[in-house]
Amino acid sequence: MLKYLLSGVLALAACSLNANTLSPIGKSLNMENYRQDVKTLASDEFEGRAPLSEGEVKTIAYLTNQMKAMGLAPAFGNSYTQKVTLAKITADQNMSLKMGELTLTNGTDFVARTEQITNQIVLDDDVVFAGYGINAPEYNWNDYAGLDVKGKTVIVLVNDPGFASQDTDFFNGNAMTYYGRWTYKYEEAARQGAKAVFIVHETMAAGYGWGVVQAGGTTTKFTLMDNNNNMSRVGVMGWMHLRAAEKVFEAAGLDYREMKARAGKHGFKAVDMQLNSQLTLKNSIEKAESLNVAGIIPGAETPDEWVAFHAHWDGLGKGMENSQEVILNGAIDNATGVAGVLELGRVMKIMSSQKPFKRTLMFGAFTAEETGLIGAEHFARNLPIAKDNLIAFLNIDGMNVNNGVDYVLRYGGGVSELDDYVEKTAITQGRHIKPDPRPQNGLFFRSDHFALAKQGVPAVLFMSLGDTDASFIAQRYHKSGDDYFESWTLDGVKQDLDLIGQIMAELANNGDYPKYYKGVSFGN
Repeated sequence: MLKYLLSGVLALAACSLNANTLSPIGKSLNMENYRQDVKTLASDEFEGRAPLSEGEVKTIAYLTNQMKAMGLAPAFGNSYTQKVTLAKITADQNMSLKMGELTLTNGTDFVARTEQITNQIVLDDDVVFAGYGINAPEYNWNDYAGLDVKGKTVIVLVNDPGFASQDTDFFNGNAMTYYGRWTYKYEEAARQGAKAVFIVHETMAAGYGWGVVQAGGTTTKFTLMDNNNNMSRVGVMGWMHLRAAEKVFEAAGLDYREMKARAGKHGFKAVDMQLNSQLTLKNSIEKAESLNVAGIIPGAETPDEWVAFHAHWDGLGKGMENSQEVILNGAIDNATGVAGVLELGRVMKIMSSQKPFKRTLMFGAFTAEETGLIGAEHFARNLPIAKDNLIAFLNIDGMNVNNGVDYVLRYGGGVSELDDYVEKTAITQGRHIKPDPRPQNGLFFRSDHFALAKQGVPAVLFMSLGDTDASFIAQRYHKSGDDYFESWTLDGVKQDLDLIGQIMAELANNGDYPKYYKGVSFGN
């Protein structure tokens, strides 16, 4: 099996389901239970399941009641919930950004927010173009070499030089590395002492359109807090529309396309743009507690060793479309995943009463994935067991609600020995492995399992967002159209839950400790 670096996301994509390929786990799944869970969680009554909303209260009550009813034990001592203290930061959208003599419009030309716990941040700083904003010693690459950006505004490109070159021997070629992820850009800029970062948005390189950036950058955001009110993080976390960036570069006497080409080659030196940035970012801040939820089937022989199955329960709540407030019900993303966790929990609890599993199985749903994997990050830092005893973390983020599939689509290649489990189990279902058609999107870094992967926990993502529905991403993803439909066959769901359940059952009994492949950045 090919073992490429920095990937491991699995999506499931379409043919008719052959019931003969299902294991006893798959044949035991009750899809009417599953359908009802999705319908409930994605109903208007749950208001889009935003953290710290009435939708959260209803969601947590529903999940805990379901776990109690199926006989799962609490995962957090005597509780099914884990408190996650969040800062709720709402930026005043009445702002504009000046770059030299140019005035850029919020939402249209740029977006800006912060994770610092402060009521106001004022920019009046020099502007530097720092290429891709990457410091990667293993690739002999440092865009910040010899550069002092302390207290300055930095403009950087999205993705990494490998994507720009399409050279498989350069970074990871078309497949995004973590250095290409926007979260890394802000993290590295903070380490360098920058006051503000604006990432130039390009749809192909980012993997999504400006509308996604606009929606995410102009709404209330959540963050964990450290003991210093997050003051070590970069002050202004911004994005800039490509058209606006071209104008800013032109105002600096530079050609954006030419500078982008230079930035993708070894030897690039950052450029002082001889511009001044001005912005006043005002914030209203609230502090509140959200909740992670999890139940367990205690192991009979090594109960302190856990195999976890997870989906994020949160959605985007409410939003504006065509000047009207709408509920973003998040049926595919991710009521389908949460319902999958519940249904597989029901099945495996019944199995355990007939023959107990040696290790503990966890079934969980975390908060605030949509605003930065926050619930998962908190869980990863505050595990209910020793980190080395979390054997595997299997994550589902959007299920295949359509017909069954004849292959497992792997985004990139292997990160850990969990991939071997996926491959051999898929074969028993009559499926084979296919490579990622969009490795530039870096999906491995965009769901909750990555918070655990960064801690060295073997983790893998199963996902089918739009894979069997070509119109989903363009028309319904993170929009009001992500609703439940009675027309869903759910054959793909049954197949995928069977795959995941078989892997969990095997790991629960075989005593194996899957490891990361040599050279993977998130290994132990």
